Amino acid sequence: MGLLIGLFVLVGCEDSVTDPVGLRDSGVVTTLSDINPAIFVYGELDDSYVSFTVNKDEDASIDEAYIVGSHNGTSQRTKIKGISSFPAEVNISAVEVAQALGLEIAEIKSGDFFVLEVITVSDGLLSRSAGSFRVRVVCSFDPALSFGAYTASAPDWELNGGVSITADEEDPFTIYVSGLAALDGVTEDLGPLVMKIDPLSFNVVAEKTKLASSAFGYTGFSYAGSGTFDSCTGTYQMLMSISVDQGGFGSYEFTFTKN
Repeated sequence: MGLLIGLFVLVGCEDSVTDPVGLRDSGVVTTLSDINPAIFVYGELDDSYVSFTVNKDEDASIDEAYIVGSHNGTSQRTKIKGISSFPAEVNISAVEVAQALGLEIAEIKSGDFFVLEVITVSDGLLSRSAGSFRVRVVCSFDPALSFGAYTASAPDWELNGGVSITADEEDPFTIYVSGLAALDGVTEDLGPLVMKIDPLSFNVVAEKTKLASSAFGYTGFSYAGSGTFDSCTGTYQMLMSISVDQGGFGSYEFTFTKN
């Protein structure tokens, strides 16, 4: 699913850096919070930005702090801008990120992503922020692309077929999926599966929902998971945990593609 950011190797040199091994959660550690928004909007990149707060321990002494970024998962980190005081209210535009990484705005496509982190230097020790976040390049949210007739596919769960996705009448970011249990040959007498799209990031959380009273000789057939919504195509990429009251069947990658 690509939702988790891996650890990378960092060596400092001017504006181009590579991650230091093992220096997450050591030295002076900063935290990122209040991320709003967390996306760059394709077609509006000249005006797109992300905003967040960087904090550190009140007593921690820092010689230097700066934000680094990378494009589409490369290990090479590039300095975007410095931080002079804490807590820091940071705004970074898509234009700033592109310029720092040597990209033209026209080169950035929907589906691209950037990873932003904070590096601190204290007594020569480089430390990475306790968290990083992925800034996805997405289209503006069009409710009409988020619901309708869909095809659900999960090769490892051996599932493929049609489902119906509807939007909540009062909240277009709350989505209901019907028909998943039926694709498993199960009587879907409960549900539907509730999925919520985060309007700030277009990440998706599927609340644990019982879809059927019984399945395969067990009770309480349920789905839960998380993933992302592609606002350009209407596609959902999800990692779903499937379970019954008596235990779990594991987690599987699902794709919901708009027909």
